[in-house]
This record gives sequence, C-alpha cells and structure tokens, in this order.
Amino acid sequence: MSFVAEFNSLPLAALVKKSLATTAEVAREAVNKSHPTLADFAALISPAAGGMLETLGQRAHLKTQQRFGKTIRLFAPLYVSNECINNCSYCGFSRDNPILRVTLALDEVQREADELKSQGFRNLLLVAGEHPKFVSNNYLRDCVAKLHPAWPSISLEVGPMEVNEYEPIVAAGADGLVVYQETYDRAVYDQMHTLGPKKNFDWRLETPERAYAAGFRRLGLGALYGLADWRYEALSLAAHADYLLRHCWKAQLTISLPRLRPCAGEFEPLTTLSDRELAQLICSFRLMFPDVGIVLSTRETPKLRDGLIPLGITMMSAGARTEPGGYTGAGKDKIHHTERGIIKEIAANSSEWAPSEKRPTNATGQFDIGDERSPQEVAELIRRLGYEPVWKDWDAALTA
Repeated sequence: MSFVAEFNSLPLAALVKKSLATTAEVAREAVNKSHPTLADFAALISPAAGGMLETLGQRAHLKTQQRFGKTIRLFAPLYVSNECINNCSYCGFSRDNPILRVTLALDEVQREADELKSQGFRNLLLVAGEHPKFVSNNYLRDCVAKLHPAWPSISLEVGPMEVNEYEPIVAAGADGLVVYQETYDRAVYDQMHTLGPKKNFDWRLETPERAYAAGFRRLGLGALYGLADWRYEALSLAAHADYLLRHCWKAQLTISLPRLRPCAGEFEPLTTLSDRELAQLICSFRLMFPDVGIVLSTRETPKLRDGLIPLGITMMSAGARTEPGGYTGAGKDKIHHTERGIIKEIAANSSEWAPSEKRPTNATGQFDIGDERSPQEVAELIRRLGYEPVWKDWDAALTA
C-alpha cells in the first residue's frame, strides 16, 4: 500500500470543516496534547487556535529546543538548469514562458559550488527543472560525483524518477531528496499542470517512497501555499509526513512551507496564507511532529524570517539565487531560448544580453527572493538570537 491509497481514503474535506468549527476549549486541549492526532492537528490550525498564537509559539519553541537544541542548519540552493518540459501556471521555469535558459556544464557547476563553499556552506541543494534532454539522471549523477568529495551533504530538488534512476545518484554521494507536491488538491493540481509528466498527480505523490527505496537518507516534503485552501494543504501534508514517518522511518524528514512569490509569467496567487497564519502553521507542525526538521527559505522577508526562527525552524537557506549561474555568472555565454526542446540562439546585440546590476548572469530565476541578505549576515542574526548557525553537521566519511 502506497500513500496514494491512504490519501484517497482520508476525510480531509471533513477535517477542514471541523477545523473551521473548532471551539477555543478544543483548541486548548490540542495545544496541550503530548501525541496529537490528525484531528488534533486540524484543531491546531483552526481560527480558534489562531487566537492562542503566543501559547502555540511558547510550546513550539520549547519542543524545538528539547529536540534540536539552539542550532539552525544553513544550506544553499544551486540551480544547475532552468530548462523544463512541464507547463506549470505558477512557475517561472514553465515550458511556455519565453525566459532566458541555460544548463550548466560540470565545470560550471563546480564554479558555483566553490563560490558557495567559500561563503561557508557545506550543505548543498542541487535544483533543476524537469527536462530529460538537458537534465538526465546521468547528468545529475555526474554533478553529484564531482561535488561529493568536497560536500558532506548534497540533496536534490529535481523531476521525479524511478527507483533504479535514483540509485546511481545515491551511489555517487547524494543523501537527500526534496519534492513538493505543490498542491494536494487534485482539482487545483490538474488546473495548474496543463502539460508534461508533472501532470500525473499520483506519480508525484509517491516520489518520496521511491526515493527512500533507492537509499536517500533525507526526505523533504512541502506544499506551495497560494494555490489551494491552506488548511487543506496543511492537513494533507501532515498526513503525508505521518505516513512517511511510519513507513520510511530510517530517513530523516523535513517539511517546507513555501509561499508563492512573483515570477516570470506573472501568475497571481489563488489563495492567501497571512504572516500570522504562517506562524501558526509552523507552530502546529512542530507540535504535531517534534522530531521533524522545519525549513524556512529566502522566499520570506528578513523581518518575518527573523521572527519565525524561534517558533520551530531548524533549517534555513541564505544568500540564495534561483537562476543557474546566479553566484558566479557561470554559463552566461550560453544563454538561450528553448522552443519544443530546440535551442534558439539570442542575437549578439540583443538587449537580453545587457548586464544586470544585481545578477552576474541573465538567466531567468524561478522566483523572486524575499531575503537578499548575505549568508554571513544571516549567520550573525542567528547568533544574536542566541542560536548557533551550523554549516556542516556530519562528514561524508561517517556514511561511506
């Protein structure tokens, strides 16, 4: 039995209604539960519990320190390609967006990684759009193999694969896989994904299980808030995390709570998740899953990120760039348009080659960053809050 079968049997819509009707008394009981159920989680994310945010925050803060101490793991995303064969309405990399694209060669990936290493990072997330012509599993394997000697922890956020396609990547040194379902609402998912293999909801939903079978030791989940009702997404994500903790228990699990950001294509969010609701959601996930890592990305503003850290965050990105070559300008001499998998060169005197004031490359990013602070500034802020920034929490020799 896979999570797809369990997911199809869950009364998620009924739990959303129950959440909206939760009384203050029921919410207080859920906040104090030692081992919350999915029904308790519905109470934790209810409007009634939203009025108890200070209490939620105190409980979440205590739980986090008990399990993780006062540490925040830092990581950086390294985008190796923005090519994609999927049409996703909300994504800057969407196939039909006329963006500037590039796939980095192995030596260019190395340049980007070396720059991040010089900034202190030892925890890397390789990110790419889904396009087998440009981003094959052999390409990803070779990227990991090239970087692994200098990087004790390498994770991937790429298009879903079969178990036997993941295995060589794991053997090359990758230890983590991140895959967001984007939205757990089947109707909205079908509306948002109009073309490409990503249109298969169930195939994507089963990805963490295939990754676990292939040997990944870290699994990352998330929903993209701004597409469907946030309480439905949160309950679905909680159910998914609970399933993986029961069936993929040898792997470490992390949960991300990204909100939509402006991107190429100018997609407007369909729903909203306020700052206060995001804080409530972080606290609720911490109380529901005391031992699960909670990730905070640079999608959020500096002020909000600073305030959310004590509520249950254990892992943060910093100094992030969402375009290939964004750290060093690697690949900037190969930037092009892509039409139906065919590269279309850009005229040498085109205004699209004009240098950017903020970026070393003109390749288009996946979305706009909310926190532009340097890794050093973020690390210093973490220290001022009384936490320790952790750049490296194990050595590859320990798992060789």
